[in-house]
Amino acid sequence: MMKEFQQFLLRGNVVDLAVGVVVGAAFGTVVNAFVKDLLTPLIAAVFRAPDFSGLSFTLNGSTFLYGNFLNAAISFFLVASAVFFLVIKPMNLLIARTRTEPAAEPTTKICPECQSEVPRAARRCAHCTQALSL
Repeated sequence: MMKEFQQFLLRGNVVDLAVGVVVGAAFGTVVNAFVKDLLTPLIAAVFRAPDFSGLSFTLNGSTFLYGNFLNAAISFFLVASAVFFLVIKPMNLLIARTRTEPAAEPTTKICPECQSEVPRAARRCAHCTQALSL
């Protein structure tokens, strides 16, 4: 049973998943710090309000704290923007640059008798008149 457990743990997808979770958590910390320490103060400078959590209204005795929702929505938008522009776009460009086009279908074939190039649709070699298979 221990051997099976060891095989399970050392299987590639389990290790890959563990590495992905650890790297993802570390990356999440970096993105959150980027948003909190750089982007949010920039927006606060534009709107002259660093925090919207104090915004609310009362209706029939119920208080609606829409400022907290605004903070969460802005934070989500900033995190999504940071991930898109700093990770997704550069990765897409990198993948596009490294992608190779599939090889084109050859238009000629080699005659088995004289080893000369002949068109793929030819039934006989133009050089030695050998019959060719399609």
